[in-house]
Order: sequence, then structure tokens, then C-alpha cells
Amino acid sequence: MFEPIKGVKLYQQVIKQIEKLVYEGKLKRGDKLPSERELVKQLQVSRTSIREALRALETVGLIESRQGEGNFIKEKIDDSFLEPLSIMFLLQGSTPEEILELRRIIEVEAVRLAAGRISEQELEEIEFLLNNFGDEDEEKNVRIDKSFHYAIGMAAKNQLLLNILNSISGLMDYYIKYMRQKVIADRKNIDLLMKQHEKIYLALKEHNPQKAAEAMLEHLEFTNSCMLEYNKNLVK
Repeated sequence: MFEPIKGVKLYQQVIKQIEKLVYEGKLKRGDKLPSERELVKQLQVSRTSIREALRALETVGLIESRQGEGNFIKEKIDDSFLEPLSIMFLLQGSTPEEILELRRIIEVEAVRLAAGRISEQELEEIEFLLNNFGDEDEEKNVRIDKSFHYAIGMAAKNQLLLNILNSISGLMDYYIKYMRQKVIADRKNIDLLMKQHEKIYLALKEHNPQKAAEAMLEHLEFTNSCMLEYNKNLVK
């Protein structure tokens, strides 16, 4: 069923093959995928590439992982493809740097708009999220981080902007989780992340668009610099 893979960016090639088999009907709703070991054998790539591909496909909703059972094509595939841009970026092999550039374009302007339009209720919701960041429960922190950025998009009160955010929410969720893993590899960055989120919130509370945009840009640039430093240390 599967073909050996050759070339760079192997996990994107794995994604392409699985998606192609779904569209061709060779993999159907509810079908169980071969084990990681079998996929490694058939596709002739590393287990790391297989896991990256499966994680990405689960993020955008094409497959689901069942504890102790394996990975399955989702029963409701139509629902899982409501984020075509997320799928496109994954299949085209978009890099974290490119996703950061996209976030700059979208989120810096979103927070600028939000600063002038945010309601008291929305400010309270964002403050509630900030107060629930924790030091140890990183899974919880990831969920809050995603909600924080989405709440800002909501507060911008631009339906087209919100539609774009919705269409790439899977990609953004994957990116935020990916970036946090790199950033908190240095534990002192946890406090810095918290302070950056607080700075964004305070600018929103002051209804200061320029200050809010600068705070968001500072936050995004910081996470990017942490990722670059992390990757540089890996190759030493």
C-alpha cells in the first residue's frame, strides 16, 4: 500500500501519502493505520519522521490516536478537513520560521485592533486566563496559551480575521505547543513568557493599540529567538 520515501522533509512526504490514500479510498473512515514499526518498514524513514507526521495529522484532525489501540482514520473526515489552510501548510512543508512570519502578520494587527475594541467582559476573560497559568502543568499552560491568543482574535471584532484564525487553528495550536517546548527547555523562560503575556494584557486594558502591537511583536520575536537557540544547541 505504501511506497518507500526518498528525499528531504520526510515527515511531509509521509503526510502526503496518508492523505492520498484517504482520498483514493484505500484508507477509509475508521481504518486502523499500520503500527509505527510497520510504517517505518514500508516507508523506509525513521520512527521520528513517522511520529512527526502522525502528530501533525492528529493536530489537523485527520487521524485519532486511541490509547493502547493505535492510530485510526477519523470517522468524520469531512469535519476534520474544515481547516484547509492548516492541511496546505503541513503538506507544503512550511517551516516554524514561516509560521512565525504568518503569526506576525495576523496577530500583531489583531492585537492592535483588539486594543481599540475590546470589551470589559473580554478583558476579564483574558485576565482569568493569565491567572490560571501554572508553573508545573505544561499541558494546561499550552491550552491557556492557545485560548489567550484566540481571545485576542475574538476581541479584534473582525469576522474575516476570525475566519482566517479559525481556518488555521490546528496549525497555530501545533505551533504554540511546538514553540513552548523549545522555550521552556530553559526553565527561566517560563517567567519571561508570563511577563510577556501580562504586558500584552496591560496594553489591551489601557486600550493602547501601538503598545499592544509592540508587546505582541516582542513576544513573538522572543519565542523565535528561543527556538533558534534551541536548534543551534542541538547541532553543537
